[in-house]
Amino acid sequence: MPNEAEAHGLVALMELHASRARARVDAAGAPILLLDQDRGRWDRLLIQRGLAALNRSESLARPLGPYALQAAIVACHARARTASETDWHAIVALYDALFELSGSPIVELNRAVAVGMAFGPAAGLELVEALLDEPALRAYHLLPSVRADLLLKLDRPTEARSEFERAAALAQNSRERELLLERAKRCRG
Repeated sequence: MPNEAEAHGLVALMELHASRARARVDAAGAPILLLDQDRGRWDRLLIQRGLAALNRSESLARPLGPYALQAAIVACHARARTASETDWHAIVALYDALFELSGSPIVELNRAVAVGMAFGPAAGLELVEALLDEPALRAYHLLPSVRADLLLKLDRPTEARSEFERAAALAQNSRERELLLERAKRCRG
């Protein structure tokens, strides 16, 4: 399907996500958060291939479809040499477009993370608070996890600890649960 933009978007998304595989877990298999990953361990060849596929997708269709939008978000991370160089404003704009297509509360939660990075944790927390009663997210461990992270950045460690513990209780993956409980322990308040 050489002329299907979304086929190239999906390839880009897969290549870009795969490029981070070696950096996602430590030697013991514990997850490493995106902002803490050693970008030197990201596979540059897979990044180049993913960016090339994204360029093909973008040249075939505007506006971008959901796979290409997701790939463009991941590409923002891949293009940044360090976590602090990530273009969070661009990521917010891409999540805006993706939410317009999908209406997904998970996309809106991810958008809240990006807003928190681009415009400060209070702005991100405001969006997360609006999602607290969303039925699709009630048992989703990343909702309290994101809320905890934003609360911690706002110097509200007692609330953050409680949210990390709630996230751990909802997590289905034991490694994620351990990470969330460790983050809860580090909250001092």
